[in-house]
Amino acid sequence: MSKSTILRGTLLLTGATFFSKFIGMIYTIPFESLVGATGGKLYGLAYGPYSIFISLSTVGIPLAVSKFVAKYNSLGDYQTSRKMYKVALRFMLITGLIAFLTMFLGSDLLAKLYIPTNAQGITEADVSMVFKMISFALLVIPAMSITRGFFQGHESMGPTAISQVVEQIVRITFLLGSVFIIIRFIDETYITLAVGFATFSAFVGAIASAIVLLRYWRKRKVHLDRVMHQQVKTYDLKTSTLFKELFRYAGPFVMVGLAIPLYQQIDSITFERTLLSIGYESSEFIDNALSNIILYGHKLVMIPITLATGLSLATLPTLTKTFVDKNKTQLFAQINQSLQIIMLLIVPAVVGMSILSYEVWGAFYGVGEFIDLNGSLLRWYAPVALFFGLFTVTSSILQAINQQRYAVTSLIAGLLLKGLLNIPLMHLIGPQGAVIATLIASFVTVMLNIMRIKKSIGFSLRQLVKRSMLIGIFTILMGLTVALSKWILGFWITYTDGRLASILIVVVSVTIGAGLYLGLSYVSTLLEHVLGGRVRVIDKIFKRK
Repeated sequence: MSKSTILRGTLLLTGATFFSKFIGMIYTIPFESLVGATGGKLYGLAYGPYSIFISLSTVGIPLAVSKFVAKYNSLGDYQTSRKMYKVALRFMLITGLIAFLTMFLGSDLLAKLYIPTNAQGITEADVSMVFKMISFALLVIPAMSITRGFFQGHESMGPTAISQVVEQIVRITFLLGSVFIIIRFIDETYITLAVGFATFSAFVGAIASAIVLLRYWRKRKVHLDRVMHQQVKTYDLKTSTLFKELFRYAGPFVMVGLAIPLYQQIDSITFERTLLSIGYESSEFIDNALSNIILYGHKLVMIPITLATGLSLATLPTLTKTFVDKNKTQLFAQINQSLQIIMLLIVPAVVGMSILSYEVWGAFYGVGEFIDLNGSLLRWYAPVALFFGLFTVTSSILQAINQQRYAVTSLIAGLLLKGLLNIPLMHLIGPQGAVIATLIASFVTVMLNIMRIKKSIGFSLRQLVKRSMLIGIFTILMGLTVALSKWILGFWITYTDGRLASILIVVVSVTIGAGLYLGLSYVSTLLEHVLGGRVRVIDKIFKRK
C-alpha cells in the first residue's frame, strides 16, 4: 500500500472521528446551560460504567477482527476473513444482550458505588435510573462495531467514518431535543429525567449507525463475494481455532479500550468521598469539580485526543500487514509517522489550552461562580490529552507487532499508580490532585509502551526525539506568543468580563499562535517531513510552487 493511500485512509477516519468528537463536545455548551453541573455529574457517572460494559461486551473483538481480517487478506484467504466476521457477529449479539441485562438489572447495586451515604443532591435512585436508560445501547453497539472492524480490515475506512458521523448527529439531535423539551416545556426541576433521556440517545444513535453500515454491506457484498470466490487457497480453520486466535488478539484491546473510562472510574468512586472527608461540604463545589473531570472539561480535552484515536484505528491494519510481510524499513517509517503526527498536532494544542484554560472554559460554558475552579482544573487536565493520545497509538503499535500483553501490563501499572496517588494528592492539594494523579500515571504508561516498542523490534527513537525537540521549540515560541497576546488584550478585556470577552481572547490568541506554529513548521519543512509529503492547501497559502 502506498504512503499516500495510507495517509488518505488515516485522514478520512481521523477527519470523521474528529468531526464526531467535535460535535460531541459542542453539544455540551447548550447541555450545560440546561442541566448545569449537577446534570453533568449525573450524565458523566452514567457514561463511565456504560463505557466499561461496552468494552467488556465486545471484549476487544471489533479491533481484533480488523487485525484478523487484515492478516488473512494479506495471505489471500478471504473466506477465513468472512467466516470470522459471521462468527464474531453472532457472538457480539449474545454478549451485548448479557451486558444489557447485567447493567439494567444491576443498576441499583452499581449506584451504591458512586454515591456516598453522606452525599447531598444526587441520589442512588437518580443514578440507577440513568443506568437503566443508557443500558439499551448495549443491545446494538457490540454487533455494529464488528461490521466496522470488518470494513477496516479490508482497509476501507469509509463505512466506519460515515457511520460514526451519522451516529453522532442523530444522537446529539435526540439528546438536545429531549432535554430541551423536558426542561423548558415540562418542568425545569426534572434534571434526572432529562439526563435519562440524554443517555438514551446512545441507543437511538446506534440504531442510525447500524442502518448506515447495513446499506454499505449490501452495496459492497457483491464485490467482496467476487474476491472471495476467486481465491485459490484457504486455511479452512475450525470455529474453535478462529476464536482461539481472535481472543489472543482481542484480550489486550479490552484493557486499551477501557483505559480512559477506568481512569475516570477511579475519580468517580473516590473523588466525592475524599473531598467530603477533608472538609469540602458544598455539594455545588463538588458537583462542579467532578462534572469538569468526567464530562465538561474532559470533552474539551478529547478534541486533541481524537486525532490520536483516528490515527490509531486507521493505521492498525496497515501496521499489521507490514509486520506480517516482515518489511522492517516500512514498519519503522509507519511507526515514526504515527508518533510524530501526534506530537506535531497535539503538543501545541494542549499547551495552548493550558495557557488559555480560563478563557476556553469561559468561552464554552460561561463565566460562572466556579470559573476559577474550572479554569484551574482544565489547565492541569489539558496535558493529559497528549499522554492519552500517545497511549492509544503506542498500544495499537504494540498490538500490531504482537506485543499485546505488554499493552495490558503498562495500563495496569498506570491504573495502580493512579489509584495510589489519587487520594493522597487530593488530601495534599484538593481537587487538582486527581488530575495530577492522572497526568503522572498516563505519562508512566506511555514511557513503558515506547520502551517496549524500542526493545521488541529494535525501533530507533532518534528521529522521533529529534523532531519532537523541534516541535517543542516551535511550541514554546507559540506559547510565548499566545501568552503575550493574552496579556496585551488584558489591558482592555479579561475572561471575567463574560463569555463574549473570553471568545474574543481565545479567537485572537489562537489565531496568532496557530499561525506562527504553522508558519514555522512549514518553512522548516517539518510539516512535509512528518506528514510524508507537501500539503497543497498550505502551499497555496504560502504561495510555494
